[in-house]
Amino acid sequence: MLAPFLIMLREGLEAALLTSIIASYLNKTGRSSYMPAVWVGIFLAIALSFLAGAALQIISAEFPQKMQELFEAVVGFVAVIVLMSMVLWMKKAARSLKDELQHSVEHALAAKSATWALIGMVFFAVAREGLESVFFLLAIFQQSEGYAAPLGAFLGVAVSVVLGFLIYQGGLKLNLRLFFRCTGILIIFVAAGLLSGALRSLHEAGIWNYLQAPAWDMSHVLPLSSPLGTVMSGLLGYHDTPAIGEVAIYFIFLFAALAIYLRPLPAQKTARA
Repeated sequence: MLAPFLIMLREGLEAALLTSIIASYLNKTGRSSYMPAVWVGIFLAIALSFLAGAALQIISAEFPQKMQELFEAVVGFVAVIVLMSMVLWMKKAARSLKDELQHSVEHALAAKSATWALIGMVFFAVAREGLESVFFLLAIFQQSEGYAAPLGAFLGVAVSVVLGFLIYQGGLKLNLRLFFRCTGILIIFVAAGLLSGALRSLHEAGIWNYLQAPAWDMSHVLPLSSPLGTVMSGLLGYHDTPAIGEVAIYFIFLFAALAIYLRPLPAQKTARA
């Protein structure tokens, strides 16, 4: 439940920040009459995300068992790539995001069909977050059982909407830099777990059959079905009887991704110098 909550909280807050920056700029420049176009772009992006998720779910349901395992592995790998792209993009773009969005708004409103240009701009900004979320949730839902994961995702979206509204109204001061940095680190742990689970799916699909000896057996100490095991599984990718290959790819990815993410940006080094 925690992993989908965390991911959807971050994704939802990113989308809320993008739209609130656009809406605030329109209001400040006396162009609030274009707000309906912003809402149209948001609703179209949400509809596309739901359609894409439903289509992938329906298609995968028709696959035979081995093909379903392969599909789960592919979705897991794609989710890991998109997760890392997301956290690295936000780290790099956070400081100039507001200026770039305001410049894009001016560019859209200078077009002949300003309303449609603004709709398209908002649509692509929000749809990117929505489609990213589709792959994350598919990967997590495939490795989870019950209603805890969907409930966590729903709560993450709900909290992000409330936070985004409060930030837009100016009633909430949130250290967004610290928030995105901390959630970025946690999401890297989630991505490592998804990668390990994707390798497990490849083995179940009969494609990866190497390094399958058990690394350890914690089923009697901390079983996966226990409350703590379930929490650690969703957030950290814990498994009570993982294979050696799963453990190896988990820690190799984790250390490499953290080293890349925590490395200072070149601009920051120059500024300090």
